[in-house]
Amino acid sequence: MKNNIFTLFLDKVLNVPFWIKQVMYLKLAEEMREQACEEFLRNTKPEDIFSTFVPTITFKGKTELAERKCGFDNNTYNFLRCCAEDLSMLEISVNTFLSMEEVAKYYELCLEQNFIKNPNSPEIHAMAGYIAGKFRIGEYFKQKGIIDIDQLRETILTYQNSNEKKFGEVLVDKGYIKEDDLKAILLLKEEARKRFILDHNVMPKSETAFSNDSQKYEDEIRALKEENIKLKRKMLQLLELVKKNAQT
Repeated sequence: MKNNIFTLFLDKVLNVPFWIKQVMYLKLAEEMREQACEEFLRNTKPEDIFSTFVPTITFKGKTELAERKCGFDNNTYNFLRCCAEDLSMLEISVNTFLSMEEVAKYYELCLEQNFIKNPNSPEIHAMAGYIAGKFRIGEYFKQKGIIDIDQLRETILTYQNSNEKKFGEVLVDKGYIKEDDLKAILLLKEEARKRFILDHNVMPKSETAFSNDSQKYEDEIRALKEENIKLKRKMLQLLELVKKNAQT
């Protein structure tokens, strides 16, 4: 099952000429600054990045995957199969055409059932719970150790007495978190709902594809194919523009 689709994509990006990488880097850096994500990404340790985290399946998880005695749906067993093959969260998402939010929800379900091991990183635990909808903003920052239980309770009381501000804004006003940290995590939550497709010619096999509403799934794949074609066209236009600028 493990196609390493994203690895192949990265290899293509890393093999482009330096002057192309330079333009891509500048564009990405500009976008990260505009979205207040630059500091958020810079301060994240590699082992704390949720998308590259590889869940470890337990003996109980392997047994359930083989025997299916609990009667979970196919989605759960597909996720466990991915874990058994040492796929990262990103690889699970890319290879199955699932959004990161959906992957996080299956992760939380399997974690609750002791089918996979608890992560050593508080950041992974907090991020998984937040993306899956298990944790809200305040609980996310508490799980990370940014705020303590007393600060969370105080913020809740202030929020309950406020008719205008959102919970995250109250945290910022109290100085418990930075505004850029709030913007970044809200953006990540929104982006986690999107599906990511690299090559629509590489479709997941029937036994590995996650079984949601089939018609809805087909519609989403069709839309992603169209978006992918548009993206390729824009990339070609950008490359042509860069080449012309380099020649002048």
